[in-house]
Amino acid sequence: MADHRDVAEAAKSRVCAHVDELSDLLLATSHDIHAHPELCYEEHHAHGVLSDVLEEQGLAPTRGAYGIETAFEARAGTEGPEVAVLCEYDALPGIGHACGHNIIAAAGLGAGLAGAAVTEELGGRLRIIGTPAEEGGGGKIRLIDRGAFEGIAATLMVHPSGSEVERMTSLAVQQVRVVYRGSAAHAAAAPEQGINALDGAVLGYVNVAALRQHIAPDERIHGIIVDGGQKANIVPERAEALWYARSPTRARLDDLKQRLQACLEAGAAAAGCAMEHEWIQPSYDDVLDSRTVLDAYLANARALGRDPRPDSEVAILGSTDLGNLSYLVPSIHPMIKAAPDGVGIHTAAFAAFAGGPEGDRAVLDGAKAMAMTLVDCWTEPNLLDAAAAELAAARADT
Repeated sequence: MADHRDVAEAAKSRVCAHVDELSDLLLATSHDIHAHPELCYEEHHAHGVLSDVLEEQGLAPTRGAYGIETAFEARAGTEGPEVAVLCEYDALPGIGHACGHNIIAAAGLGAGLAGAAVTEELGGRLRIIGTPAEEGGGGKIRLIDRGAFEGIAATLMVHPSGSEVERMTSLAVQQVRVVYRGSAAHAAAAPEQGINALDGAVLGYVNVAALRQHIAPDERIHGIIVDGGQKANIVPERAEALWYARSPTRARLDDLKQRLQACLEAGAAAAGCAMEHEWIQPSYDDVLDSRTVLDAYLANARALGRDPRPDSEVAILGSTDLGNLSYLVPSIHPMIKAAPDGVGIHTAAFAAFAGGPEGDRAVLDGAKAMAMTLVDCWTEPNLLDAAAAELAAARADT
């Protein structure tokens, strides 16, 4: 009987060859999505493009999966452990695919198609899941709530960046919308008759600026005033601000939120106005990367000539709804280089690289590394059991 390592190596060669065969299709898909940026839950073009490719390749996707119009799902394999490859494809307002979700989508598509070709012989099952609205819409969280990840043993995705990094330095995040209410008056004729809601927002902002000196170095608070009144000669009776609070764990985020709220309420009290606040749901948890699965991915990425560096050397801070999923299912979120060093995500410069040659290489290498990791999940004895035990221990520590 063939050693499992021989079986795995042969399967890895085949999935990589399959990605090469699909390369023109995968890159065309990436470019198409890149050329048609769509905001969260509006990704109808990307949903159609990806679903059409899956259909053409014989995987019969479910469109509008789990009651979410721009989600999809395709399955392969009939028995064995089930692993999911995730696609993201929403864009950012104004700067399009500056987070490179076209790369995530096409790499996930390629890994899924290549992995689907070997499920039966390796005794594994696969889901390719299209997860909309990562940029603030919490698409994965809605999918969790609707049972999309029940029975999944692990989830894989890659995220492009300007550096090759083992994992993102993830932060739990929650937004809060704050509305201040005062009384309007003529700002020149009778200012004493008004209560300035904008003052409440500004004083709250100043309080938070002072608070920033005394939060942990790995925490973040940032906000904007989105409504400061109608005219300069009218005392503003309404003002509105939007804030983000981020912390390395969801437990620490709860503490930081209380400190942020106290600062904002103090601003309202000082200005003499009323304040309402709404913690916007869903909040994003930090990512509990599965070291067991990630090590398999890293070995495969290095076999392709990639050299992911530890996040202790290159820190890329961000937040993602994969964090919520990672508390339920062993998950990985490695960062794959798709732009020159120093080009940060969420910039117009990165958007250009995401649709160019460096982005294309990330699509194909990401697809191959994930497809090979699928092979490991189905052939490496105890890998998925070890990943499940690791997650249980991590959750117990939070």
